[in-house]
Parts: sequence; C-alpha cells; structure tokens
Amino acid sequence: MQEIQNLVTVISETQTYFRQQAQKQVNIGLTLRNWFFGFYIVEYEQKGKDRAVYGEN
Repeated sequence: MQEIQNLVTVISETQTYFRQQAQKQVNIGLTLRNWFFGFYIVEYEQKGKDRAVYGEN
C-alpha cells in the first residue's frame, strides 16, 4: 500500500510542478504581448516620433 501512495505523491508533485511552469510561461507570454501592443499603439499614435505632441487641437 505504501508503494502506491508513493506513486500518487510523485504524480501529484509532478503535476503541480508542470502546472506552475505552464502558468509562468503564460504570464511571461501575456506580459510580452501586452508590452508589444502598447509599443505598437504608441508608435501609431506618435507616427514614429520620439515624443508625443500635446495641445495641437
């Protein structure tokens, strides 16, 4: 009976480890995606200029 409990424990720990790794990768991916979206929006709004121009309208 102890052997099966050891097997269940190892499987559970492995599942937990890989779930955490997957969550980290998703978080990294979403952070990079959001950063690039922001970068593209700034480039679009500023039309490639280094600084935004305020108060023209």
